[in-house]
Amino acid sequence: MSDISIRRATADDSKRLTRLVRTSGAYRGDYAAMVEGYQVGGPYIEHHPVFVAVDEGDGGRVLGFYALLVDEAELDLAFVADAAQGLGIGRLLMEHMTGQARDAGLASVRVVAHPPAEEFYLRTGAVRTGAVPPTGRIHWERPELRYDVA
Repeated sequence: MSDISIRRATADDSKRLTRLVRTSGAYRGDYAAMVEGYQVGGPYIEHHPVFVAVDEGDGGRVLGFYALLVDEAELDLAFVADAAQGLGIGRLLMEHMTGQARDAGLASVRVVAHPPAEEFYLRTGAVRTGAVPPTGRIHWERPELRYDVA
């Protein structure tokens, strides 16, 4: 993992990040509706702190990313490529995210998690604070968590 770095995403990353979201194995079956047609657009990337983990030894291949909504103190997106899971990329991204949140003056960061991802967030330092009921196209309850960063 020595060739892994984290950099700020640019609008040029839009297609790669969108593909990573839409092809995520965590969003198959009942969960597929959540990412169907989803796009991580250039304006979104330019407006919000979005960071990507890249493998510098593999031509800068994107291994994962996160998006932090500073005004809302919320982690909006966090994805690791299926082939890169279990390599510590997610943990690296969450450590980076909490550092960015701290630097932005946030005391904590809210996460409304995809149910299968709850255990990951707990392992990386989040605490469960409740649950978000089903709404719209989302027909299942989602765990609500918080990273304390201050």
